[in-house]
Amino acid sequence: MSTMSLNERLDKIRSQPKLSGMQQTAVVLGAVEDTLRSQNAEQTPTAYFAALLSLLAQFDMANKEVAYAVVYLLDLVTPHVPAPLLRSKFSQILGSLAPALTHPEAEAPLLRSSIGCLESLLVAQDAAAWALPASSLSPRRAVAGLLGLAADHRPKVRKRAQDALTTVLKNPPPSPSLDHPASDMAAETSMRLLQDAAEKSAKAKKAKKGAKEQENDPALMHALQLVKTIATAANGWPSRKIDSLCELLLAISKSSHEFLVMSAFEVFEIIFAGLANEVSAAKLPRLLEVIGELQPSQNDSQLLPPWIAVISRGYDVAAQLDPDETFAKLPTLFTQVSAFLTSSSHNIRISASECLISFLNTCVPDSVLLEPSIYDEKVFENLGSQVNDLLSIKYQSAWMEVFSVIGAMFDTLKWRSQGILNTAVKTVGDLRGNDSFSGKKEADAVLGKAITAMGPDSVLEILPLNLTKPVAGQPGRAWMLPILRDSVRNTRLAHFRAELVPLSEAMFQRVLNHGAAEKTMEIKIFETIVQQIWATLPGYCDLPLDVTEAFDQTFAEMVANLLYSQPQLRTELCRALQNMVESNQTVSSIEGEEDLVMQGRVSKADAQKNIQHLSGLAGNILAVLFNVYSETLPQYRGVILQAINAYLSITPEAELMETFTRVASMLESSLGESGPQTQADKQKETKGPNKMPPMSHTLMDLVITISIYLPRDSFAGLFNMAAIIVNNDSDPQLQKKAYKLIPRLAESESGRAAIVERNSDLQQLLLQAGPKAAAPSRRDRLTAISQIIPTLPKEDLHFIPSILSEVVISAKEVNEKARTAAFELLVQMGEKMAEGGTVVNAKVPHMPDDAAPVEASLEEYFTMVSAGLAGSTPHMISASITALARLLYDFRNTLSEPVILDLVQTMDLFLTSANREIVRSCLGFVKVCVLSLPTDLMRPRLATLIPNLMVWSHEHKAHFKLKVKHIFERMIKRFGVEIVEKHCPEEDKKLIANIRKSRDRAKRKKEAGKDDPDAEDDDASRKAGKFESEFDEQVYGSDEEDSGSDISDDEVLGRSAAKGRKAKAQGGNTFIVEDEDEPLDLLDRKALANISSTIPSKSRSAPSTRRPAKMDLDGKLVFNEADSDDEIMEFDDAGNAASLEDGINAYVEAIKGRDAAIRGRGGKLKFKNKGNKNADDDDEMEVDAKEFADARAKPQRRSLGGDRGSSSGFRGGRGGSGFRGGRGDSRGGRDSRGGRGGSSGSGFRGNSGNRGGFGDRGGRGGSSRGGRGSFGDRRGGGHGGVNKGRFAPKGQGQRDENRNRASRA
Repeated sequence: MSTMSLNERLDKIRSQPKLSGMQQTAVVLGAVEDTLRSQNAEQTPTAYFAALLSLLAQFDMANKEVAYAVVYLLDLVTPHVPAPLLRSKFSQILGSLAPALTHPEAEAPLLRSSIGCLESLLVAQDAAAWALPASSLSPRRAVAGLLGLAADHRPKVRKRAQDALTTVLKNPPPSPSLDHPASDMAAETSMRLLQDAAEKSAKAKKAKKGAKEQENDPALMHALQLVKTIATAANGWPSRKIDSLCELLLAISKSSHEFLVMSAFEVFEIIFAGLANEVSAAKLPRLLEVIGELQPSQNDSQLLPPWIAVISRGYDVAAQLDPDETFAKLPTLFTQVSAFLTSSSHNIRISASECLISFLNTCVPDSVLLEPSIYDEKVFENLGSQVNDLLSIKYQSAWMEVFSVIGAMFDTLKWRSQGILNTAVKTVGDLRGNDSFSGKKEADAVLGKAITAMGPDSVLEILPLNLTKPVAGQPGRAWMLPILRDSVRNTRLAHFRAELVPLSEAMFQRVLNHGAAEKTMEIKIFETIVQQIWATLPGYCDLPLDVTEAFDQTFAEMVANLLYSQPQLRTELCRALQNMVESNQTVSSIEGEEDLVMQGRVSKADAQKNIQHLSGLAGNILAVLFNVYSETLPQYRGVILQAINAYLSITPEAELMETFTRVASMLESSLGESGPQTQADKQKETKGPNKMPPMSHTLMDLVITISIYLPRDSFAGLFNMAAIIVNNDSDPQLQKKAYKLIPRLAESESGRAAIVERNSDLQQLLLQAGPKAAAPSRRDRLTAISQIIPTLPKEDLHFIPSILSEVVISAKEVNEKARTAAFELLVQMGEKMAEGGTVVNAKVPHMPDDAAPVEASLEEYFTMVSAGLAGSTPHMISASITALARLLYDFRNTLSEPVILDLVQTMDLFLTSANREIVRSCLGFVKVCVLSLPTDLMRPRLATLIPNLMVWSHEHKAHFKLKVKHIFERMIKRFGVEIVEKHCPEEDKKLIANIRKSRDRAKRKKEAGKDDPDAEDDDASRKAGKFESEFDEQVYGSDEEDSGSDISDDEVLGRSAAKGRKAKAQGGNTFIVEDEDEPLDLLDRKALANISSTIPSKSRSAPSTRRPAKMDLDGKLVFNEADSDDEIMEFDDAGNAASLEDGINAYVEAIKGRDAAIRGRGGKLKFKNKGNKNADDDDEMEVDAKEFADARAKPQRRSLGGDRGSSSGFRGGRGGSGFRGGRGDSRGGRDSRGGRGGSSGSGFRGNSGNRGGFGDRGGRGGSSRGGRGSFGDRRGGGHGGVNKGRFAPKGQGQRDENRNRASRA
């Protein structure tokens, strides 16, 4: 029922008499109240109930509207009637409601209200009433009626009846029994309904009636839902009915229909959940016994998996109620379920393994791990022997599932698995070492869990590495080192010192013995083993059990020496040092009760002792880390800095101060040594990834790192140091690091307190350092200011106008992060001004001393920012407009309307400016106004705004036309196309028409795509996640995806336009260029060359008459071979087959066609080389007529060094024969590469034997100096030998005559 009181619900009916469905109810209620008033009776629930009951007796079900109104009111009133009255009037009430409940034409609203009355009536009955038989007019008979309605075909009636049954069964009358008196009857009835429905469904299936109707059998689903309702409502299912229900549900679980199987398991889940409390726990043993007796056949692949799942869930509940007894039963359960692993069905094996894993996770309490009794140890041994048996040949088909079970056992038993599962480790290790074993990945996972649980010392004792002193007949196990690296944690560090450190030394000694000779494969393997050994150290240092004993001064010195001498091991060593501290800090910071199993047997007290021990070594370790940090390149310093942070957090205060003093003094001396740098000095410095930064930069990094751990009394020196550096503009990078100090301090509680305490000093420091702030430090300076603003006292608000101009101008910074910081700071300052206070203008620089103070407010802040609109430079005006645009968007809901109107009017004027930078920012401001301001406020401004915008729609520079179109798109969407057209100049209405047509086209396309759900999913996935914030979506969103990037909007957010363009480019289409006959091989290394970002055009196929060139046995090209009969035969055959007309046409085409030779100036022939018939530009090649005639007169065969010049498109010939550069007879042909030179040619200017440029490589020169290639920036040949020239127009060879002779060989 609703939480509203009776009077409130009746008032609601009285106040809404005209609502459909409530008219008759209001009339009946008015009549009842008039009757009560006429009888001077008080309007109590009892009086209402008596009047309505008498009214119900007067009307039959023929008058449905009145009957519904009366029953509806009874449903409202009955819950408020005293229970004794309901018990005494039960027969009369039930007799009055019976016609409504049993009438065949009763409508759903009437039935729902009747069910509500019946529910309140049944809840009020006592045990004596429930003892009456169902044959009389008793509560049991009413429940029978409810059970019938609970399977009704109408959803709302069915739901209301099930809710009523739930309420009745959850409120039993006071009695010794756990169950409600009607629960047996409800269970029996619902089971009978379920059984009948299941039988009908089975018959339908056998008769092979419509499979669709059978799969979605509504009667069976409704019966299952009723069973679920009763199981939920009662305190578990009645004990006497459990076995029959389980058998029925398991039979239903065989169905292939997912919903039925899921519903059946939900019933089991509900039954078990109902038994998980102490009240109903007595029923659980009987339930588990019944389910155990219903075990299906071992090969029943349909029924066995659901049965196994039910068993698993049942013992999960049993373990919660009685963990010790369930643990004692675990070996028996293991034996019962592990037998199914021999099944031939994969599903059965999977179900059995998951059940065993569930047993291990739920039935092993923590108490037996921490303090096992003798009996518990016997249980462990029994489980271990069973797991060892699972690795026998009998279970070979299920070994992959067995590996999962063994892994789960290691996870559960943890350190107790030592000794119990040694045989399993040995077996899995031997299998893993067999080259023919296919389950190496699964075996590695098991061994990894074994290492984590038992410890690497126990596993390596069973499976030794055999690397230094291999035992005869046992293989080496170097493959275990990566498993150790990934799996070691919470173990003994002494094992690493005793076993792996000597192994590392032995391997490294072999590397040293090899000396400086070239490394062999064996030496590289030794180096890899050394690297893998030390890669396990971070795991050994992750919450070790023997920190105080193993991590002593000797081990720390060894680590320090390795940090200095082995740079390749620094990452692992620093991570190990960091893990040592952080893992113990995590345990010591645990709140609440300790869980030693989760904490790996390390208590809080032990963790505190470990930290105390490490803090004694922290000073020396920090000194080593500082030295190593200063010797490491910046890109590799991150892991070292993390280790430094870890040890700074545990260093005693005295040592910390000493360390800080030493670093600060070194920084001071390094600052004095460095001195100022000129721009020329900076340019002379070598730059690159391998250049070490100045020592002052390194020391400043260390100071920033130490700062948050320093005590409060040392902050004075820290701030003085920062003040000196930020006022020094000779080293911008150092200044940038100094500004990072304030945000770093804000990370700690003491640092934030110091910032609040020294707020005024920091204000002065930032104001004084403003003129000296270098461009690289701008972002960090703005971040530092943003840490000051939140703690700014209300009497110091003059700091905001003092710094405002710098922040505004930073909104136009080139650096994207600096712009973003500027925008965030602008908003932050606006929020601070909105909190109120006083701005003392006399304290603002460049303001007169007698300037009157003003009250801080958001409007005053906008006035301050608007002052930049009167700036002397377009850059300042543009920055002010951009800042106002962002502020207007963030504060549009709190800013007063007059201020907004003034801003919009002012920007309207700035749109008429002739300066593009100003107008560009104005467009961003206008877009914010169009998108976010109320339409009522903006509509009057459109008359002047639209004409001013249209002026810039004709400007193509800086994407102005695209920006304006984008604004009009959003304007039309918001205000309507009629209003926009009304104010648009006549000559510019074409743009509006274009936008309208584009919108209509997109709308039609969208409607056409509604029939394709996949397309909608794609659109939704593209839309989701496109914008990070509401502002982004409003400003960057557009109706058309191709509307272009709006750079002015990017400025408003401080984002770079390049990123926007890059993101759009990444979202573009890509195409595959492939041959029609053969698809593209994506595994080919050259496949990327066939991926295009534009639609590929079909390549022009070569004419069918063109034949491939001939080659001789040496691979040399053959032209016009005199004794080649094939070509002669082909020519003769073609001539005989061709008609006279074809011959004439061919002759005319050769003389006058597009490829015919024509004479140019100087008598030279010109050849047109068109790629296609429609090409506009002719790519011509001039040929000297005499050379052309000479070439035609020499048809003899030539080698590769001869002439190849007659056909354009081939490579040029190479002079002479063989590989020596001789004198060629004709030019090189034109190609994408330079020709191989003849005596002279247009492809290069070479002397005898020269080669021209060869693509990106220099040619192979002859005996003379290579000439200059004439095609673009190709490189010339070398002075003899093989020369690779530079990328320059004129390349000269650099090789000597020896290389020349070598090239001739």
